[in-house]
Amino acid sequence: MIWLDSPEVTATALPAAWLIVTTARPANLAERSLLRRETARRVIARQLGLPADEVCIDHDGKGRPLLARPAGRGLHLSLATRAGVVAVALAQRFVGIDIERIDPAATPPFAALHPAEGAMLRALPEATRPLAFARLWSAKEAYVKALGTGFVRAPESFSVTLLAPDRFEIDDPLRSSRTAGTGRAIENGGQGILAAAIVTLD
Repeated sequence: MIWLDSPEVTATALPAAWLIVTTARPANLAERSLLRRETARRVIARQLGLPADEVCIDHDGKGRPLLARPAGRGLHLSLATRAGVVAVALAQRFVGIDIERIDPAATPPFAALHPAEGAMLRALPEATRPLAFARLWSAKEAYVKALGTGFVRAPESFSVTLLAPDRFEIDDPLRSSRTAGTGRAIENGGQGILAAAIVTLD
């Protein structure tokens, strides 16, 4: 898994994720969507060696972003925005990416978690729960984005196991095997620490 931090840098292999700190502060959903798309266009144009105006991003029937132009490249993408960071993931399989702010004051929504996840969080020292929850929730969001369901799929219906600071695994009773994912924590220009996660599906 390759993590990059500039839209001007190309990935030597896929899957890859770009976590780009931005000074833009979108005021609403439409502005956030535009920021994600414009950032993704720059990333993809650079990756493919094309002018940005030759790249067009649309959505498939499940709402996942897709590369409408140039067509036939076999690329899948996923986008996210949070707290001054735009995340773009590119892969040759279905992919999901998410970023979550670490909130030391927040209480995890245990009712929305799989029982194993809730037990894991409760077993941690209170000071370490916010980071663990952000890592866990970003993994869940990335997974349902890769599926194309969003949280129409109940978040408590599958479980995330945090294996290491940069690795996790998803156990979904609707899939025959476990799904591996990659994560990391980043700082967003002094605003705080964010947890990012990416999942690709076989």
